[in-house]
Amino acid sequence: MAVPKRKVSPSRFGMRRSHEALRAESNAECPNCGELKRPHHVCASCGYYDGREVAAAGKTLKGVVRT
Repeated sequence: MAVPKRKVSPSRFGMRRSHEALRAESNAECPNCGELKRPHHVCASCGYYDGREVAAAGKTLKGVVRT
């Protein structure tokens, strides 16, 4: 069984995990209503995506299928 010969230094430990940081969530303005929404997602306030209504406004958007 492979066992490390020496203790991993904090510097090397940090270098190995340098790419695992969480990124800030990006937001885009909805062209229909002006609210902030996630890019490439249905707007939660008006239900529009790509210039057309996909879900009724005010309803929960969980499980909405695009047509």
